[in-house]
Amino acid sequence: MNNPIRKTYDWTLSLAKKKSASGWLGAISFAEASFFPIPPDILLIPLCLGAIRKALFFATVCSVASVLGGLAGYAIGYFAWDGLQPYFYQYVPGFTEEKFARITEWYAEWGWPLVFLAGFSPIPYKIFTIASGVLGMALLPFTLASAVSRSARFFLVALLIAKFGEPMKEQMDKHFNKLALLFGLLLVGGFLVLKVLLKH
Repeated sequence: MNNPIRKTYDWTLSLAKKKSASGWLGAISFAEASFFPIPPDILLIPLCLGAIRKALFFATVCSVASVLGGLAGYAIGYFAWDGLQPYFYQYVPGFTEEKFARITEWYAEWGWPLVFLAGFSPIPYKIFTIASGVLGMALLPFTLASAVSRSARFFLVALLIAKFGEPMKEQMDKHFNKLALLFGLLLVGGFLVLKVLLKH
């Protein structure tokens, strides 16, 4: 199979067998927040299955590294986007000029709740971290939205695997992205309703 995304997926999954797997988990979580195409959940799940008592540790590694990676993505957008955008459009899956232009329009209307949604759901988080930097979003709400949403996602995965084991892995493989997107939309919807109410 010559699909480069599939090869990258298989390589990421193979890291679970290495002694340095937790270090790789942190590296993948960091990189995925700005350019890497495979979400860290792919590595987090087998690590939690193989060492259930360390599930919360693995979730912490994912969360901290992903938030730091999000800040790196923000820095790319803020300081270096003019020079790097051709590379991202050509080589990073999920990045297109059309998508990026649409997201910048959404930002003008909705702001930080979009970061929260992207951080929790299967929507590519990296696009939103870089867009936040390009548009100069306030750093504190960006960091808080990233920290809460990323931690919620990874700790939810770790706790479900620790509690239910292999059967939960099978169900998550089938349905997790849909459920995460739905839950994320519900949370963001609640934030937006609150925002509207506070204006009146």
